[in-house]
Amino acid sequence: MRPGRRVPTRPSGPGPAPGCLPAAPYEEADVVQQDLDPRSDSVLEVSGVHKSFAGVHALRDVGFALRPAEVHALIGENGAGKSTLIKVMTGVYRPDRGTVRLDGRDRDFRNPLEAQAAGISTIYQEVNLVPLMSVARNLYLGREPRRFGLVDVGRMNRQATQTLGRYGVDVDVTRPLRTLGLGAQQMVALARAVQVDARVVIMDEPTSSLEPREVETLFSVIRRLKEQGIAVVYVSHRLDELYAICDRVTVMRDGAVVHTGDIADLERLRLISLMLGREMSTVRDKGTTAFDAGGHERRTERPVLSAQNLTVRHRIRDVSLDIHAGEVVGLGGLLGAGRSETAKAIVGALGTESGSVEIEGRPMRRRSPAASIRAGVVMLAEDRKAEGIIPNLSVRENISLAALPRLSRAGLVNRAKQDEVVRFFMERLRIKASGPDQKVSDLSGGNQQKVLLARWMCLNPKVLLLDEPTRGIDVGAKAEVQAIIDELARDGLGVLLISSDLEELIEGSDRVVVLKDGHVVGDLVGQDVSEEGLLDAFATAPAVSPDAPAPDPDADPDAASETASDSAASTSAAPGTPDSPDDPAGTPQAPAQDPAAAPVKENHA
Repeated sequence: MRPGRRVPTRPSGPGPAPGCLPAAPYEEADVVQQDLDPRSDSVLEVSGVHKSFAGVHALRDVGFALRPAEVHALIGENGAGKSTLIKVMTGVYRPDRGTVRLDGRDRDFRNPLEAQAAGISTIYQEVNLVPLMSVARNLYLGREPRRFGLVDVGRMNRQATQTLGRYGVDVDVTRPLRTLGLGAQQMVALARAVQVDARVVIMDEPTSSLEPREVETLFSVIRRLKEQGIAVVYVSHRLDELYAICDRVTVMRDGAVVHTGDIADLERLRLISLMLGREMSTVRDKGTTAFDAGGHERRTERPVLSAQNLTVRHRIRDVSLDIHAGEVVGLGGLLGAGRSETAKAIVGALGTESGSVEIEGRPMRRRSPAASIRAGVVMLAEDRKAEGIIPNLSVRENISLAALPRLSRAGLVNRAKQDEVVRFFMERLRIKASGPDQKVSDLSGGNQQKVLLARWMCLNPKVLLLDEPTRGIDVGAKAEVQAIIDELARDGLGVLLISSDLEELIEGSDRVVVLKDGHVVGDLVGQDVSEEGLLDAFATAPAVSPDAPAPDPDADPDAASETASDSAASTSAAPGTPDSPDDPAGTPQAPAQDPAAAPVKENHA
């Protein structure tokens, strides 16, 4: 950690808090397997399961037992086999060998619908709902209330409003799902899964898009499920959550189970050691991230990117920031602050009413994603499934996609050059795949994120905008991505880092620009880049509408506070004022009701 900086400490629990994960040689840790024999009272059992893809073993002799009314953590690095095991249990994949038992009976689910009908409900990390349908339709899809054989829309909407209200989600249920933020969409998926008459609920990274208030709501739901005798499989890379909510833990590595036991009996460092296959002595406590404690050094005084007074209707207002070569600039803010919108406005993915962007002193006249790429400014979007990977294409095609114009001559791709570029970045980023021809959708989330990084790195950009680059990936992959960000900054790239992980934002950034309600309310440098500095910027800045003029730093604070209050009151009274969550799809927001009662749709950053 950099001198003088303070980051939030982890809550006390079994064992010391985990530190950063140094890039040490692979050392096989002592593996102790416990309780791997399925119990007769297990509600869901997996025995001796094997599964391979294109000659690569995804699961090897896996055993797993889930007891009624327990929360069982399933953890491991990306590529360890967690998602494959879940898909075997839910009928997405059929095992090559082995059995799946539900309530003591052997089951051979041919598809997820059969598993759901049998009582297994799943919430996936990537929301698997229908974005163009209304919130209510998604909630009751396939189970719509009917009257005289027709869908009773009024009753369905009323029931959907009541159901989501119990989960702290207050939205217009007639709006298309895609107009909600990722956090709200995840809560809709949770409500739908729990609504089904389930014996087992599987949650794959359920909190990756949630902010703290929503996480507490989720934990309350899980405790209610336990009281009803429902078993929960909980997949997460957030160790604090595991110790807070889970009873037992199963650790997977390289497609095999290496440990099963009570989580309270396992120290955190031991847990990380089992996941990574390293001795505990190599998991040293040098901070909470893998960022270099020395920070980064500006290469030039003139910024490589300068954005001035960017305004997007109902989203951001007069946002300005500079990024220098070799510098990592963090972008922090609370829910609805406009972080993603700012990044998208810079690259032209969102149209702006006013403002300018300059690259190395040259203004960009007509901003668009294509023009930004040509100018050397690229963006890694938050939602890698919807705005990043092309799932049906191979790893080779996904990596080289943006570089095809440079790899082509007379419209024909030079395959030798393409293979050279792909091989170089697969080795440099340590992308785990059976080969360049493997479909990118078959990779783990962490490896998909590395593929997207490789896509932009092969263009040799000047500026890299990263929106939640480590969301939903394990501690090992997260450390690797953070090390890559450090390496890129040392190589002279300007980096904009948007992260909901407060430690990551503080330790990885040289400066932090703080947003609130679509306005810049702080620019923290040096010792001010700390938890106290961020919280002070959040708390002391007056609340304003994104459509209000930017606050005048020389104005009287009392007058500014009164103006902000009047603005908030008028916004609340206006029937056509939309809220402004970070919307990954960049779609216009439908009118909200009371902004004070609007749902939380973005992580706390």
